[in-house]
Amino acid sequence: MVEKNLDFDKITDRSNTGSLKYDMSRSPVKDCDKEMISLWVADMDFPTSSFVIDAVKERTAHGIFGYTVPEEDYYKAVVGWMEEHYSYRPEKEWIITTPGVVFALAMAVRALTKEGDGVLIQPPVYYPFRGVVKSNRRRPVENVLVQDEEGRYGIDLEDFERKIVEEQVKLFILCNPHNPVGRVWTKEELCGMADICLKHKVKIISDEIHADFIYGDRKHTVLAGLSREYSDNVITCTAPSKTFNLAGLQISNIVISNGSIRKAFLDEMERSGYSQVNTLGLTACQAAYEKGKDYYEALKKYIKSNIDHIYDFVDRELPGVKMYKPEGTYLVWLDFRGLGLPRKELERIITEEAGLWLDEGSIFGRSGEGFERINAACPKSVLEEALQRLKRALYGGRER
Repeated sequence: MVEKNLDFDKITDRSNTGSLKYDMSRSPVKDCDKEMISLWVADMDFPTSSFVIDAVKERTAHGIFGYTVPEEDYYKAVVGWMEEHYSYRPEKEWIITTPGVVFALAMAVRALTKEGDGVLIQPPVYYPFRGVVKSNRRRPVENVLVQDEEGRYGIDLEDFERKIVEEQVKLFILCNPHNPVGRVWTKEELCGMADICLKHKVKIISDEIHADFIYGDRKHTVLAGLSREYSDNVITCTAPSKTFNLAGLQISNIVISNGSIRKAFLDEMERSGYSQVNTLGLTACQAAYEKGKDYYEALKKYIKSNIDHIYDFVDRELPGVKMYKPEGTYLVWLDFRGLGLPRKELERIITEEAGLWLDEGSIFGRSGEGFERINAACPKSVLEEALQRLKRALYGGRER
């Protein structure tokens, strides 16, 4: 059998499907005279693997969708994918299925900390990190990422440890690959953070949902796979949702090797009232990991080409805008600070004049002000139109 869904240039109309990206996020901009191009929330504009669709069709033909639990083949598929792609082989007993990574973050925060405890995050970072900390009455503590002269982000380990000590941090939420800045943390960087956390008895949640999108000579390193000591201190969050565009099927795989942490996590899930995951999510995840390799490899190549195109366009056509090419994810972090525009004026130009729906950098933290996040997982023609609109809106007929 051959993968059928490899035409990533094809435009699929997602309107009237209840899509958060399109139907549920209509532009509030009254003065925009053009149809908005949505390049914000991190789902893709590509149909998933044909093998996933076939598996879901076969499952729906059965007609009964009662409470469903993962079977042995499901765990084999998840473990097999992780072993093949990350050289990491978790035990079946370590894997907990949840409806999503953000749900798992909330469960872990509640299981491993108490109200008022400090939880370390590294802004500019995926905004639900801060959200689940604050909504559960914990204190967000910031170890702000730093940029070198070329714009590449790094970690201030001195500040990392100082914040842990001074703020009595109990939990650290790691993002690897990092959303939105696109860094894939090296083994040395991961060990630096993990060693400090062990020293001060700080537990770690490692969000690795974007791990399948790594470019160039970079390689994703599962933090928990570096040593047994690290593994016993880490909750690893994974999902097929980014790689195979399955977010709406609500399925994630959370790996916890430490028995006491795993029990605390499961106890918190029980208190939340949640038990079995989405039946079709289980079906789709297993099919994706068993049969979706050709789709995944072609998809990654296509998205890499899109990212390269954005980089070249920014360098050539958008003076005053900077881009550090991401090492991972399908998200691009653009720096507009060189234009000297106030935040509200930049947003007005992007939405009202360019007709683009992007993610404003400030939602990722104060250090994200002046940036915009762009989702590159769309057909090239859509991306090109968005870039041309941005160019016209920013510069018009003026000399560049």
